[in-house]
Amino acid sequence: MASVSRRQFNTSIHIMALDGIVNVNSLFTFAVFLGIAWYPTADPATTLASFADPACVADAAIGESLIAFHVYSFSSFLFSSLVASAVKQAIKMGQGGGEDRGIAMNSHINAAALRAGILMSAAGSVFGCVFLMLALVDLVQIKLGTLSCRSWHSLAAVGPLVVLVPFALVVFVGLVLYAFAR
Repeated sequence: MASVSRRQFNTSIHIMALDGIVNVNSLFTFAVFLGIAWYPTADPATTLASFADPACVADAAIGESLIAFHVYSFSSFLFSSLVASAVKQAIKMGQGGGEDRGIAMNSHINAAALRAGILMSAAGSVFGCVFLMLALVDLVQIKLGTLSCRSWHSLAAVGPLVVLVPFALVVFVGLVLYAFAR
C-alpha cells in the first residue's frame, strides 16, 4: 500500500466545488424533469409556426429522440450529483465528521480517488449538458419546424444553443483538467 498517494489537502475548496456541481445539477435535473413531464407533440395545432410544406413538421422520431435525450440527460445529471455527494461525504468522513467552523479544512485523503471522483462527476455533468442541448434542438424542431427546412426561426433558436453550450463546456472541461493537473 506504499504506492497509494495519500496527501494532505485543503479540502474546503473541493467541498465547495462539489457543492456547486450538486446545486447546478439539481437545477438541470429539475429542468429535465419538467421537460419530460411536458411532452410536446408534433401536432400542427400545437406548433408555433405555420408550415406550407408538411415535410417541415417534425415526425414521431424527433419526439421519441426528445424523450430519449431527456432521459439520458436526467441520468447523467443524477450520476454526476451522486458521485459528487459520495466524494464530498468521503472527504468529510476523512476529516473525522466534517465539522466546518469557517476555517480551512485539511484532510488526509487518497489524491487519486479524489481526482477520479471529481472527473467522473464532471464527465456526468458534461454528458448531461450535451444531452440536454440535443433535447432542446429536438424541441425547437417540434415547435418551430425541422432544421432540414431551414426555417429562420428554427435556425435562430438553435444557432446560439449549439455555439454557446459547446463553448461553455470546453471552458468547463479545460478548467477541470487544469485543476486535475495541479
